Amino acid sequence: MPLRLPPLAGLLALWLAGCDGPQSALQPAGQGAERIANVFWWMLGGAACVWLIMIGLAIQSIRTSAEGPAIRRTRLLIIGGGTLLPTIVLTTLLLYSLPLLPELLARPPEDALRIDVHGKMWWWRVSYPGEDHPGSDDELEAVELANEIRLPVGEPVEFRLTSDDVIHAFWIPSLGGKVDMFPGRQTRLTLHPTKTGTFRGACAEYCGDSHALMNFDVIVMARDEFNEWLAKQRAPARSPSTENARRGQQLFLQSGCPACHTVRGMAERSRIAPDLTHVGSRQTIGASILANDEGQFAHWIANVDDIKPGVRMPHFKMLPDDDIAAIAAFLEELQ
Repeated sequence: MPLRLPPLAGLLALWLAGCDGPQSALQPAGQGAERIANVFWWMLGGAACVWLIMIGLAIQSIRTSAEGPAIRRTRLLIIGGGTLLPTIVLTTLLLYSLPLLPELLARPPEDALRIDVHGKMWWWRVSYPGEDHPGSDDELEAVELANEIRLPVGEPVEFRLTSDDVIHAFWIPSLGGKVDMFPGRQTRLTLHPTKTGTFRGACAEYCGDSHALMNFDVIVMARDEFNEWLAKQRAPARSPSTENARRGQQLFLQSGCPACHTVRGMAERSRIAPDLTHVGSRQTIGASILANDEGQFAHWIANVDDIKPGVRMPHFKMLPDDDIAAIAAFLEELQ
C-alpha cells in the first residue's frame, strides 16, 4: 500500500526541498552565511512564537462570552499576550541580531586576497590583480575571468565591487550577504568560505532584460589547488592542438571577435566583452546559462540573442555550421 503523506507534511517537505542546493542561504558554507542563517532561524522561531500567541488569543476570544467576569481575564490576555509578549520577543531578537552587523561588515587583513568584480549588462567581469614577483622587477600577470570566481577555503576574501552601467547587487547566498553595486562608486564585501565546493552567485537587483540570466559560479578549493589554478590562469592562451581548432582560431580572428574579446597571446587586448584566454577551463558559459562544451559553445555563438535577450553580442547565424563548430572547438581548447 503506497505511503500517503498528510497535505501539511507534503507542503513541509516541498518547502524544505526548496532550501537545498548550491544557491541556498540555509546551507551556509561561509562565516557570514552561518551568522545570517542563525539570525534567520531565531527570527523564524520568534515569529512562530508570536503567531502561536495570536492564534491562541483569537481562539480564546471566540470561546469567551462578551459578558461576565471572563471578559476581564480576556482583556488581560490580550494586553499581555498581544502586546507585552510580542514586544519582548521582538526586542530580544533585535538585541541578538544587531551585534552581528559589525562582524559582517568587518574589513579583512591587509594581506587578504582582493578581487575586483564589475557588474555588466548582463555578466560579471572578475579580476585578480597582478602581484609583484619576489626577487624581480616584473609583476605577475593579472587574471581576468567572466562569470566565475575561485576562492581558497578558510581565508577571508575582499570583493571590490563596481558597476559599469546600472545598479546591480552581488550575492553568493551560501557564503554571505549581498551588496549593491553602483556606477561610479566602489562598494566592498568580505566573505570567509569555510567549505570547499561549487556554489552559485546571482544579481539580486533587477537590472534589465536578462537580469534573471545574470548568474555566476563560485568554486571554493584548497589553497594549494587555488595557487596552481591561479598560476595557470596567468599564462597566455595555448595554441590549438587539432586541425579543426586551428581553423577555428583563424575564423575567430577573421570574424572580428578580437574587437571585443581578449585572448592573451593571440589577440590584442579589449575590455568590451569577456576575456576568453582560458574560457575552456570554466564550468559554464553565458553567465552560468549553458554547460561548457563544444556543442553549447556552437549553440551560444549562433543563437546568443535568443538565449540571452538584450545581450550586446551579435549572433553569427550567417556563418556556415562547420565554421561555427570550428570556432567552438578552438574556444573549448582554451584551457
